[in-house]
Order: sequence, then C-alpha cells, then structure tokens
Amino acid sequence: MTAPRIALIWAQARGGVIGRDGGMPWELPEDMARFRDLTTGHAVVMGRRTWDALPARFRPLAGRRNIVVTRQEQWAADGAERAPSVEAALALVAVAPDRPDPGPPSDRSASASTLWVIGGAEIYAAALGSADRLEVTEIDEDIDGDTFAPAVDAPWHPVSVDPAEGWSTSRTGLRYRYVAYER
Repeated sequence: MTAPRIALIWAQARGGVIGRDGGMPWELPEDMARFRDLTTGHAVVMGRRTWDALPARFRPLAGRRNIVVTRQEQWAADGAERAPSVEAALALVAVAPDRPDPGPPSDRSASASTLWVIGGAEIYAAALGSADRLEVTEIDEDIDGDTFAPAVDAPWHPVSVDPAEGWSTSRTGLRYRYVAYER
C-alpha cells in the first residue's frame, strides 16, 4: 500500500489572514466549490475548532472521511474519527485508508490517494513538514483577522497559478487566484 499524498488547502487574504473570530472573514463561493471538488472522495483532517466552525448542516463533510484532531479524549461526533494529534491522524489514513464501514459510495474512495489538511492554523503548522502539496486561494484584499496561514517559503515553489496573470473576480466582488505549491 502506498502512503497517502498529503496536501494542505486554505484561502488567505493579504498578509496571510485565514480567519477571524473562529470563521472566515469573507465570502468566496468559487473557492468553496473548488474546495469541495478537490477534497471530495478523500480523507480530510481538521482541528476540533475547525469542525465546530463548520455549519451543522455540513458536518460531517459529505463524501469525505472526516478526521478531527483534538486533545479532548472524550470528544466524539457522528461521522468523524478522533485523533489526538496530527501525526496520529496521518497514521490513521496510512494504516487504514479504507474504513471497515466505508459509508455511502461517495465515501469509498476516501483512501490513500490524497489526505487533505483543511485547518486551522495549528493543524496546518503541524502538518506542513509532512505535506507534498499546498493549494492556496489568494484573496487580493487586506482583511483583518486573528488567524494566519503558515509561511510558504523554501523549499516550496509555485507549480501553477490560475489565472496565469492577474486575478479572477468573484460574484461577491473579491479578486482571487489559485496557487499550487510543491516541494
């Protein structure tokens, strides 16, 4: 069995802002659609606060194996697996890519192909050293926040930018682009 590819995915405003007061301080539906397209059919790892920040109607994230990192030993939620650390979460997927009960058909491919780390800041920082790829949506806006993305510097290098030049404009008016990094 091959180890899963580990990818981190986030959206950030200028200055690396990824959140404020436990949520995202913008509305970017195009980014949410891309997030869904990239992560569906794969395992996702998130911190408990990220899980809690998801609207209840979206928990667990459909079509994905949901692994929640929390130090709270008694924590449990329908549709989620608990891991005490990022390392333990990564190991869950590496040793058991397919759960004994894989759930609905859309969950059955949530295996070793790619494990997506979806937040928050502490989880990104802990997983960055194990990652192969970063998918970053850059928002061309100064937005106040209290949560920041990890620094993306050497050995990371961009492998694609969409659009190749300039910015796309969301139906909400925000300018954005997608940047993929590898090392």
